[in-house]
Amino acid sequence: MDEGPRAGGGLRLRRRDAPATAGPLWARPLATEPAAPQQLHRGMTLIAAISLFIGTRDAWTRAMTSRPPVAGIISVCYAGILIAGVLALTTRTRRALTRVDAGVLLLAVVLVLSGYWLNHAGTDEGVLTAQAAHEILHGHPIYGQPWPWLFDRSSVGITKTMAGGADYTYGYPPLTALLAAPVHAVIHSTAAATFVTTGALLAGAVLLWWLLPAPWRSGATAVCLGFGFLPGYAYSGYPAVLALVLLIPVVVRWPDTGAGGRLGLPGVARALCLGAACATQQLAWFLTPFLLVGLYAVRRGDLGPKLALGVIARYTGTAALMWAAINAYFATQDFPTWLHGLLLPLTQKAILHGQGLMGISYYFTAGSRHLDYYSYASLLLLFGLLAATVLFVRRLGPALTVLPWLSFYLATRSQDGYFLMMTPLWLAAAATVPAAALASAWQPRIPHVTGHRAKGLLAAGLVVPAVLCATVAAASAPPLRMNVTPSFVEQAGHRDITRLTVRVVNITGTRLTPHFASRLGQGASDWWTASDGPATLAPHASATYVVRPPGGVRRAPGGSHPRFYLIAVTGTPMTITTARIPIS
Repeated sequence: MDEGPRAGGGLRLRRRDAPATAGPLWARPLATEPAAPQQLHRGMTLIAAISLFIGTRDAWTRAMTSRPPVAGIISVCYAGILIAGVLALTTRTRRALTRVDAGVLLLAVVLVLSGYWLNHAGTDEGVLTAQAAHEILHGHPIYGQPWPWLFDRSSVGITKTMAGGADYTYGYPPLTALLAAPVHAVIHSTAAATFVTTGALLAGAVLLWWLLPAPWRSGATAVCLGFGFLPGYAYSGYPAVLALVLLIPVVVRWPDTGAGGRLGLPGVARALCLGAACATQQLAWFLTPFLLVGLYAVRRGDLGPKLALGVIARYTGTAALMWAAINAYFATQDFPTWLHGLLLPLTQKAILHGQGLMGISYYFTAGSRHLDYYSYASLLLLFGLLAATVLFVRRLGPALTVLPWLSFYLATRSQDGYFLMMTPLWLAAAATVPAAALASAWQPRIPHVTGHRAKGLLAAGLVVPAVLCATVAAASAPPLRMNVTPSFVEQAGHRDITRLTVRVVNITGTRLTPHFASRLGQGASDWWTASDGPATLAPHASATYVVRPPGGVRRAPGGSHPRFYLIAVTGTPMTITTARIPIS
């Protein structure tokens, strides 16, 4: 010890390794004081806690009617959310805040399990998956088999097709049904499928929470279990939920895959998960080429073209073997039917639905004779974005998990589920794939294209064909001219429509086979029955159809200006014509 100067008759001692910091003792930092949490970390924790409020009141209300103990659990969770909000803003150490993150995750798991207990009947995707699991248990084929009786319940929706029919068959890769089969042996209901998807979502949330850096972990809780949307898809039995979970380890730190020229155990595991995801739901197919392009660019920047190609070949081959192993049994049963089942969502020509660009022709104009061009636009945009990723991977690589879903905005089926079901992958990339990870990625040299402006023009040019096709679809006139006259009956103070007399003129040079339905708001009704008119309307011909609603009667909507329409659609070519049904 050194002897310091005496002050007030006392001896002041100082350790040799202690810094001589000026100022009062209470203001001096302690060398062993734990680091305070980042404000970003506090914010993420707080947002996750807030996200758990969404939808919780509805669940509590239902539980109070049917299952009061569950309502009690939800009430306790309310207290937990409030306490987590306080702790998120007051904890002093990173370790303590990480414990708060774990507590918020636990609250989210409890709330999701409570929601599952209240609602596990499933919708059309869950019902079809459960039936496929049942058929697997009995050794029957699952593809190309119509199961119309599954849709007799009013709560089960159905996908109608532009050819005037509906799809009653299983149209997804088989992994979810395979996992649901042993559960179905115990639980003989749709709950077998929803149990698998809900369990997968919970496991995926915990996995993503564990894989992310500490400040981002509560973001995983929010996007997977909070906000109320992904648990709803899990309760419905959507196979895409399982595909999402399998893609999480694929996407987290994806530029590390194959580093040093070897896949290693982590790389092989990622490849197996990618193959399994592609064997679960078709959405995984759209991410795969972007991922492979990004990996090749990163590895070529490190290793050169030959070694990079070898890494990607081993990675792709491993994923393909996993995909093939899962599909082999079903492919050998009946290869054409199996292939048709896997491609069904892409080829079935389902009726228009969603929030994308096709709404111009469905909701805001009288229709379009070139709906197929929306599909062309969607495909061209996908290829254009993939080409842009190849050319500008250093700039677009961090958004690799978002880019594939842009193409769905131009598709004829552009519902929000295609966008939001994969949003946890967006978070995974944002937290673990910074732009610096792609700084040395290979990009092809483009002759005579230099400068940011020239590159921006080139990137824009890659999506011009998609824009042109979408413009053709949106600007095209409807193929039919329709004049609608309703017939009513008065019953108990209400006006009911019994039939519509529709004068139809085909103003195109193409033979068309129209199918009729009504639309009030955003969704189309079941098909109306048409009579007194030809099944196929010749070019430039006219005819009068009498169309009757399902069940023989349709209640006329109330209100002073009801937006009640008759739509006529055709499958080949895909067209739609909309005419207002006069009510008053």
